[in-house]
Amino acid sequence: MMLGPIGFTAPWLLLALAALPILWILLRAVPPAPIRRRFPGVALLLGLKDDDTVTDRTPWWLLLLRMLAVAAVIVGLAGPVLNPRSADDAARTGPLLIVMDASWASARDHAAQTGLLDGLLSEAGRASRPVAILRLTDPEPVTFRSAEDWRSRLSGLAPDPWAPTPAMMQDALAMLGTQEFETRWFSDGLSRPGRDALLSELERRGPVTVHESPAPIIALKPAVIEDGIVQLSALRATPGAARDITVEAHGRDPQGVPRLLATLPITFEESALEASGELSLPGELRGRLTRFEIAGQGTAGAVSLTDDSLKRREVALIAGREDREGLELLSPLHYLEQALLPSADLLDGALMDILPANPDVIVLADVAVLSAAEQEALLDWLDKGGLLLRFAGPRLAASDVSRDSESPLLPVRLRAGGRTVGGAMSWGEPKTLAPFPDDSPFAGLSIRDDVTVSAQVMAQPDPTLADRVIAQLTDGTPLVTRKRVGAGQVVLFHVTANAEWSSLPLSGLFVQMLERLAVSSAVALPDMAEMQGTTWQPVQVLDGFGQLRDAGTLPGIAGERLITDALGPNLPPGLYDGPDRRLALNVTRADTVLSPVSWPSRLPVEGLARAPETPLGGWLLALASVILLADIVASLALSGRLLPARAAGLVLGAVMLPGLMLPVPPAAAQEGTPSTLDKELLAVSEVVLAHVLTGDRGLDDTARAGLAGLSETLFFRTSVEPSEPIGVDLETDELAVYPFLYWPVTPEQPIPSQEAYAKLNSYLRTGGMILFDTRDANVAGFGASSPNGQMLQRLAQPLDIPPLEPIPEDHVLTRTFYLLQDFPGRHSGRPVWVEAAPADAERIEGMPFRNLNDNVTPVVIGGNDWAAAWAMDNRGAPLFPVGRGYAGERQRELAYRFGVNLIMHVLTGNYKSDQVHVPALLDRLGQ
Repeated sequence: MMLGPIGFTAPWLLLALAALPILWILLRAVPPAPIRRRFPGVALLLGLKDDDTVTDRTPWWLLLLRMLAVAAVIVGLAGPVLNPRSADDAARTGPLLIVMDASWASARDHAAQTGLLDGLLSEAGRASRPVAILRLTDPEPVTFRSAEDWRSRLSGLAPDPWAPTPAMMQDALAMLGTQEFETRWFSDGLSRPGRDALLSELERRGPVTVHESPAPIIALKPAVIEDGIVQLSALRATPGAARDITVEAHGRDPQGVPRLLATLPITFEESALEASGELSLPGELRGRLTRFEIAGQGTAGAVSLTDDSLKRREVALIAGREDREGLELLSPLHYLEQALLPSADLLDGALMDILPANPDVIVLADVAVLSAAEQEALLDWLDKGGLLLRFAGPRLAASDVSRDSESPLLPVRLRAGGRTVGGAMSWGEPKTLAPFPDDSPFAGLSIRDDVTVSAQVMAQPDPTLADRVIAQLTDGTPLVTRKRVGAGQVVLFHVTANAEWSSLPLSGLFVQMLERLAVSSAVALPDMAEMQGTTWQPVQVLDGFGQLRDAGTLPGIAGERLITDALGPNLPPGLYDGPDRRLALNVTRADTVLSPVSWPSRLPVEGLARAPETPLGGWLLALASVILLADIVASLALSGRLLPARAAGLVLGAVMLPGLMLPVPPAAAQEGTPSTLDKELLAVSEVVLAHVLTGDRGLDDTARAGLAGLSETLFFRTSVEPSEPIGVDLETDELAVYPFLYWPVTPEQPIPSQEAYAKLNSYLRTGGMILFDTRDANVAGFGASSPNGQMLQRLAQPLDIPPLEPIPEDHVLTRTFYLLQDFPGRHSGRPVWVEAAPADAERIEGMPFRNLNDNVTPVVIGGNDWAAAWAMDNRGAPLFPVGRGYAGERQRELAYRFGVNLIMHVLTGNYKSDQVHVPALLDRLGQ
């Protein structure tokens, strides 16, 4: 039975409420009126008072109090439940299928989806309903199993960094089996081809309910560069949502530490689905960019990885002759400079002076003779991946280089002299270019009839010549040849770089050919002809939350698949290394459009917020007890048997009874907040662990309980006997008296003032340690993918923090008290960052560990929520669950051990790096 938001598990008991009017009449009933008789002796009783008085009629307010108590008992026994399941939900007992889009767009609401899914599985478990989960991004055969089995796997149901494709939809359709079931579809809010066919089949099997978040979906297109300016475009699925966004440019500082390098605000027009912005950065800074991302989104679609296409390349131009002073149009480098200047950094000078700068490309225009030292230096540079671009000319045609044998710095052997119109080896008229072959990097470029060649150097016939020709004239003679040298390549244009021998440098085709050869900064995206026959090795891949992970042992990908195949389990987005460049494969492409899904009107669509069922019976019975106690007090008071003081005590007890029946939260058990002076006096006389007050009462209570649990562990396991932990206010408290600060990060906490940052920097420089805990390792990797990670970057920006690195395996933190390799808290798997080792740190012979970080690392950064894992109540029982079963208790034990190591490191520094401990450590390690 439903009554608004309240339901009843035993509604038939409510029939007893009909007896309340009868009870009212019975309680108001009085004896018949007495017969009046006059008796003269009554005058003697006038003025006397009886100690016991009985009223002739029950007061109305006391009757009402009793009626409320009876009604509370009746309603409480009827089993009232706040926010109960609907009658239709409660009546469903068959199999339940959970369909999840599980795409990158689902990452924005992953926590809410997981919470709702956990609730649905709990209900299914109580009803003994079998459950199956079908993920459309990686469909597997539908297998129904117990709800509890699926609940234990919830942590592994993270979104994938791609979207369901039509092929995946077809696979999911084929895996449904033949039985009937109820379906709960967790949608990401975007339209997908193939969804309608799958929905029709699911509706044929049983009722379908869709769960979808109203939160806006925003994505970021791959960044492009035009005229040295980075162009960024953002997409949204629906107009009017999230009009103002901020795009963050992330990269590495000169020391190699990841940093936020720049930000770009972008505003959508009222009805626009796409908005753009321009980011002007110096070439040196642009070369250090690693990714762009939309702040606060935390999805793979909101991240755009950068590759070589965004980097302004350095091109060295060297000419063989510069004896035509004042004749710019005849200069061998004039047209090259005009083609490359808008998009590349040009270098000039002598070859041996330029090579130490390690340019990306070296152009030799009619350079015929190179010294032995220059040839050796060029070959070393080519082995490392350089591109040597050579142009012919009179000097190269007249020289005897590469006549009898192939020069390592030319792709083919050359004939003596050259071929010209009207010469010994002449054409009757200038020749035009033949269509580019399919395997040429120039394939697909259009050729104009006005591009002609009147002279060229000729290649000697050779068995390898055909494989090295990438452009030729209409009569079949080579125009451009290429060969590999180590990791680099040598390319020869058989014509001059100016207009003496051909009109090619005067055309736009010349610029396009340079782009295809990756000479200019705007490296053109590879096409099918260039990708065929190549293998690209994944280096780093994106997860659904937009965080880069190491690719590990993922196999190489055929080049053509990077262009033709859709993203999926076998082709994740990320960074791929090819033969001569790095390519970023992003979730979105230049033609991506976000289309919102439109569900049929017959389909119920619900949000992800679902209020939990709350039984109210206990509260009503407790209320009935309080009312009855008040009734007793009132009855005694009316009869004159209760003194005023006793009455006040009983009433106060009645009022406090509900509070005594509830569990005491950790905050209620705490003592009053000590004064600043009291805290400082305690900290200078005892070892005190402190936590930064964030303004969030629940989070501060958890931090205090966590440090209390760690203090208790230190007391029983080590010689350190900490006092009760203390919360510190960064604005008013002195920090120097605390050896250790635990700083939980929350998006809502205020940014400290400049004075507070001055105290914090002084604290870090004088030996203090701060443990920053973003507490988001279950949903994000290290970085700004979560609101906590973004707040950490803002909090830490004014701090004097040295370069950081993940804890190396021989850091002193791994052996301060316990031997550890993992540092979990309530969550695990997230890297923990400490001060980076000195660049000159080396392992000494006979020592198993380097002497790293001679002093205490000033900061430790992670997101494993250590305070929740350490937290104990007053009886020493854990306050928060960690994992499941034995594995969870083992994880909690490792969290305590990490805390012990951390405090011992703060108090003893590099004590365990001394050589005196090496024999004992080697014995413990079994070495």
